[in-house]
Amino acid sequence: MQTLLEYFKNTIKLVLLLFFLVGFQENTTKNMVQGIPDNSGVKTFNNITLEASLKPFKQKDNKYYKEVAYTMYSQWASLLKHTDTVSIMLWTADGSEILDYKGNMDQPLEWAKYIGNPNTKHEVGSGPKSLSLHERAYVYMEDAPEFTYGDLHEIIQTLRDVGEQITNKTIRIGATFDPGPEFAKSPFKYEKHPEIVQGSAMGGNTFVNSYAVLKGDTTSYAGYPNGIPDNTPFGSFFGRQSQHFLTDLGFDYLWLSNGFGFGMEPWHSAGAIFTGKGFETDKLADTKKKIIDFWSLFREECPDFRIETRGTNIATGIDLAKDGVDLRSIYHGDFNLLPPPNSPWAALDGDFGLELMGYMTRIADIPDNRYLFRYYTHDPWWLNSPWLDRYGREPHDIYLPMSISRIDGNGVVALPTHLNFLTIDDSLGDMPDKVPNEVIPHILTARNDSPTAPGPLVWVYPFDEYHDWADAQQERVSEMYFGDWFIRQAINSGLPLNTVISTKNILSAITKKPTLFKGPVLFSIVPDAGSKMEIFWTDYLKNGGKVVFYGPVQKASSQFLEILNLQNTTPLEGEFKVERKYILDDLDNPFPDKILHSSLLSGGGIESKVGNNADSSTEILATFIQGNERRDVMWTRTDPKWAGGKVAYVRGTNSAHYTGGRLLKPDNPNEYFIGPKMLRDVLMEFGISIKIEKVGPEIQDPKTTIARSDNGYFFSGYNPNTTVVQKFRFEQGAPLMLGYDTKLEKGHATYSFPPSWHRECRVFVEQEEGVLSSSELTPVQYGIKRRLEVSGLKNANVRIYVPEGIGSESIYFYNNPKNAWKEGQIEAEKVVDSMGTYYLARNITGQLVVAWE
Repeated sequence: MQTLLEYFKNTIKLVLLLFFLVGFQENTTKNMVQGIPDNSGVKTFNNITLEASLKPFKQKDNKYYKEVAYTMYSQWASLLKHTDTVSIMLWTADGSEILDYKGNMDQPLEWAKYIGNPNTKHEVGSGPKSLSLHERAYVYMEDAPEFTYGDLHEIIQTLRDVGEQITNKTIRIGATFDPGPEFAKSPFKYEKHPEIVQGSAMGGNTFVNSYAVLKGDTTSYAGYPNGIPDNTPFGSFFGRQSQHFLTDLGFDYLWLSNGFGFGMEPWHSAGAIFTGKGFETDKLADTKKKIIDFWSLFREECPDFRIETRGTNIATGIDLAKDGVDLRSIYHGDFNLLPPPNSPWAALDGDFGLELMGYMTRIADIPDNRYLFRYYTHDPWWLNSPWLDRYGREPHDIYLPMSISRIDGNGVVALPTHLNFLTIDDSLGDMPDKVPNEVIPHILTARNDSPTAPGPLVWVYPFDEYHDWADAQQERVSEMYFGDWFIRQAINSGLPLNTVISTKNILSAITKKPTLFKGPVLFSIVPDAGSKMEIFWTDYLKNGGKVVFYGPVQKASSQFLEILNLQNTTPLEGEFKVERKYILDDLDNPFPDKILHSSLLSGGGIESKVGNNADSSTEILATFIQGNERRDVMWTRTDPKWAGGKVAYVRGTNSAHYTGGRLLKPDNPNEYFIGPKMLRDVLMEFGISIKIEKVGPEIQDPKTTIARSDNGYFFSGYNPNTTVVQKFRFEQGAPLMLGYDTKLEKGHATYSFPPSWHRECRVFVEQEEGVLSSSELTPVQYGIKRRLEVSGLKNANVRIYVPEGIGSESIYFYNNPKNAWKEGQIEAEKVVDSMGTYYLARNITGQLVVAWE
């Protein structure tokens, strides 16, 4: 006979099950096109992955397994209804469970039951308390269960059965492999076969190198019952073991973690090619081949299971230049894999420039339309839960990377098709409700506001050029190394860059949608002589395009040098005095007037000068001075024949240095001016003014993105220091963030933002001074969907960007109405120009209300 408690628990389960069955039935369409809104209006995903360790399975009991599975799916139910497929990715151990597998379900399973690093000289749970978790691990709970491979198989089947039952969706279960020492004991890596551990991401010889070669081993394995022959490539062994393990245990795919398969040093700014002192390009061809050989050897043994990847913490051009990572060959080698997502680096140190830049470089050119966004909710190993502690429950690492989009060869703005959460359990095996309850609304908002059009700035990424250089112009690897780091620092200096398209894709996209980039400012390297991109850029500029070129100019044609009005002279490096036209930011302690230029890290010395100083269409904006030598480093040029086209050139300095640490370290901003900031300065020449008011150069700049969605502007930001004030003015006027007040200063909207923020903007105002606000009003009129109010106007020109598909007959404008709609109606002019499609209301004073059906 049931006890009252058991009856209550069973009743609750039944109610939950009915709730899920009804809720999930709302969206069960298979193979949905990514980004298409479902019937709730949310742009859907093809797949959502909940990553988890085995720690929540605290009891070896099938009933307990089911309860854990119910909790996993139920906590994320309001999000999972917006996907076609649900995946559970299991962090069982560190991947050694694959390497050690003998084909026996009774074999004991070494699993990730630890907090900290269990592969150190200190035994688990031993040593003084002063030891860090990187020096000694603990078991996460007393009497942690001892699992076998058979138990793992049962857990996998339970997750699949429960998921299918309550979601009515396709359920995938993924396995994981990590090359490092973090998650579980690994005698295979660190005792039996230390020859494969060559990378130094967590100290000397700590990471498995994918193209290592195994020494002979007489142990019986599932794929090698008679042992491992001497000189077996690790790719072959790992592939064969994976085939047996994934098949026998019931997995659907394999995740390769922490850069495995993408070079030897996935976390570092140096690697097999770049030593910190120079680029050993003689190793490049052999290193590239070894990496591709790993993928080929793996696929010979494990041909069909889908591979998903973490990738490195860096970026495409940097990885290729410093570690020989041929991403193009990996992507297009028919290896059935997904491209790497954004790295979790910003969660660790707030380096959004590196995260956003790296993400864009990896999605500029991909195998097909699939790519993913990954968010860091919990860490099941290192006793931290980023949403609660590292992020402090601030959603900046949701809104900033989710504002990024790629544009494909058809000119289509493509959003992530896949969404991953690392992880849904914490280091103690708990799954607190507050994390999904707080995170999900931000994810859904960011997805709903994600781009439908190019942003104001578009990065034309030289994906093919960089790979071509690595094949035939290896002396230029320093240029690609510089280019990615330069954009990283520019984003960290406030450049709102969050749209990317590859050079290959822009050539086709522009033929299919000639006006796609009519408004945005494009950023690119200078094209090589005789290239398709040289022809493209020449035509683009002469037909009214707006472009900022950056980087060294050694391979350009004389004709293109004439367009830029550029000549090269003797390269210089070292310390320079800086002269700048634009002193945009307001600092109590001003920027230094010195800058340090390293040839090694900046693609060579400073060699650029304006070619014809008598050209009235050229304006020099910044110059470096060293003794009697001057080098022009930023200028613009127009030509009356270009139909309004304008070009800017920024030579660029990678204001950072190599210290032997993981990343290049920015120069001391109190001693040297940070050169990549010039990419934000040059926007003034294109009608975009983004100013920052702060105490001094040492205060980090805010990071900002601007997404164009449904004809609106959606601003997102990370504000490392809340004493900073941001000031915005665009060609169409000062942006009024919905729900915020702003004081106008010389036509700029000024804001003091919290650490993270995300705001819709559909109103821009041309007005010099005053206090304005933009707010949401209740519709209070049948048939009206939305009503916005702008107040504080003084003889202002107001531009309103209403959602797409709203006809002129369905939009109403009112000046100083005493009620919602019965009086004060005025006319506004519909305009379509380089600033987009909007309505212009002229000479407005007081209050303006706009409503639409």
